[in-house]
Amino acid sequence: MAAWSAGLLLYRRHPALEVLITHMGGPFWARKDDGAWSIPKGEFIPGDEEPRDAAFREFREELGLEPPASEWAELGTFAASSSKKLVVFAADGAAFPESGFTFGEFEMEWPPRSGRTASFPEVDRAEWTGLDAARDRLVKGQRPLLDALERLLA
Repeated sequence: MAAWSAGLLLYRRHPALEVLITHMGGPFWARKDDGAWSIPKGEFIPGDEEPRDAAFREFREELGLEPPASEWAELGTFAASSSKKLVVFAADGAAFPESGFTFGEFEMEWPPRSGRTASFPEVDRAEWTGLDAARDRLVKGQRPLLDALERLLA
């Protein structure tokens, strides 16, 4: 059975189209850039929670800020990996702050097989970036979101 996630892709015209992406936190991603970014997203259980509610919750948990009150458009459902489906919404983030983030945290054993637990931020930074740079920086499974956004805004 596939796991499900939902996320929110903010965009703005500044003057060119930009999207807000987040660099994944934790030691595995620390020294990576290309393919190490994502949209704010997280898992949900279909039937227990609506995808939009999950996207709202995860955005707030990962960035520590409320998502914009602007209208959300569903971009679609994407194959994030062979076993995970990602429902994505888009919203105009022109008025969204560029700073003031409080990143959520997770715990994991670190270093591996040490028996010690360490806390790491879910994401360690968030940036507005142009679509060309975002295509390189996003994890491979999320790159089609940018095409869907362009179609929506055309």
